[in-house]
Amino acid sequence: MSTAQATTNILLRAPQGTFRNEPFTNFGDHEKAHAMREALMRVGDHLGREYDLVIGGERLRTEEKIRSVNPARPGQVVGVHQKAGAGHADRAMQAALKAFETWQYVSAAERASLLLHAAARIRERKLDFCAWMVYEVGKNWAEADADVGETIDFLEFYAREALRLDAVKPPIQYAGEKDELLYIPLGVGAVIPPWNFPFAIMAGMTSASIVAGNTVILKPSSDSPTIAAKFVEVLEECGMPDGVVNFCPGSGATFGNAIVEHPKTRFIAFTGSKEVGLDIHERAARHRPGQLWIKRTILEMGGKDSIVVCADSDLDSAVDGVLASAFGFSGQKCSACSRAIVEETVYDVFLERLREKVAAWKVGDPVQNPKMGPVVNAAAMKSILGYIEKGKQEGRLLAGGSAIETAEKGFYLEPTIFADIPPDGVLAQEEIFGPVLAVIKARNFSDALAIANNTEYGLTGALYSGDREKLAIARERFHVGNLYFNRKCTGAMVGAHPFGGFNMSGTDSKAGGPDYLYLFTQAKSVAERLT
Repeated sequence: MSTAQATTNILLRAPQGTFRNEPFTNFGDHEKAHAMREALMRVGDHLGREYDLVIGGERLRTEEKIRSVNPARPGQVVGVHQKAGAGHADRAMQAALKAFETWQYVSAAERASLLLHAAARIRERKLDFCAWMVYEVGKNWAEADADVGETIDFLEFYAREALRLDAVKPPIQYAGEKDELLYIPLGVGAVIPPWNFPFAIMAGMTSASIVAGNTVILKPSSDSPTIAAKFVEVLEECGMPDGVVNFCPGSGATFGNAIVEHPKTRFIAFTGSKEVGLDIHERAARHRPGQLWIKRTILEMGGKDSIVVCADSDLDSAVDGVLASAFGFSGQKCSACSRAIVEETVYDVFLERLREKVAAWKVGDPVQNPKMGPVVNAAAMKSILGYIEKGKQEGRLLAGGSAIETAEKGFYLEPTIFADIPPDGVLAQEEIFGPVLAVIKARNFSDALAIANNTEYGLTGALYSGDREKLAIARERFHVGNLYFNRKCTGAMVGAHPFGGFNMSGTDSKAGGPDYLYLFTQAKSVAERLT
């Protein structure tokens, strides 16, 4: 089906009212909990299915496969995927270039309508998508629900933003002229999302790209390709033309690098580790024969996020915020609190309350909806256990510190807390990406703020204090892209908390904010002299 034909199948849908965040599901409600269990059973019947590459609307299979497994039960295959190699890169590029020839001229209203249709379809099947994430990446029900809700939010928000950009006018009309400011698409982009928000970040970067008029080569994480495949299925159901999104799971070292380095790639949207992000940035910066532009990189990388707890704070609230930020989704968030920096006058009391409350955290199979599930794979578990051993050398083990053995050989770790970690120690400086919290003692507020700023990252942070002057100082001097007062440092909401960080945390792209679509467009000024 051609792009022109397919776009006629998109029933134009205008945004209804102002943007509102998708409400969370209350699984404490018996009916909602029952519906979730039914969704888990329904999705469970479809585990292990094989998925094709989708390039220009054509389904392809490869000899090499990617097997996505349930981290709670590694013997259970969630999906079998084709493994795109370097040889598929140009084929995907040609398909995306062909689609771009017409997709770039499709109206902003039609492109926005595609996103709104997709949002509606996902909302209708919300619990099924939650279930896919429970199985594929080990999210508990609330974490999965938040991920699906954020996906819907991104689609709704970026649809509206595309319409807003389409109506932008220059600040003035010069005398005797008709002046216009147009935001036009860039071209073909590589979208390389992470596994930890496998629906929201993947769909957010993809939808921002295509609603701006670009076409995409989507290379999902090998730990979460099934959820990405399900999203592409939704877009196809909603009338997305062939070649607008090309679904290509594959190795980062082969297919990923080939796409980043391709001379026709116009931009790369990436979320993941600092090391991979810097490598992408370096590869993209090199000019290749036949390349007509400077490639744009939109990078969201790591974090080493701190919550500062002052003596004048509500300590129980601070303890709850630290625990939720540190151990929600087993600490596998770039925004997770991996450092609690506590003023010395309340340090011992804080530690005791932290130890008491973490003891109530239950770890288990996310299908049963415990507080905390597994980490994503065996390599992650090995890396985190290495950091735990380092923590035993650097500080004092307060809680946890071990792997949890299960009959299913899931990748489980205890929520682990170390006290007395030095501010320049390994646990205080390196991103662990797991359920490990370092607690650091500070002499006073000024010392705590200096410690909070002593890493190479600058993503999220929080301050618990009842002192308005301290909040005002932190507002200016706590150097992070997302700062929170008297609440946890995770859980950014689309529209309210545009997300992205400083320094080695990335290019501060502010996903879910009013500036984000500018990154996927280029501005063109048009002036016509009036006779």
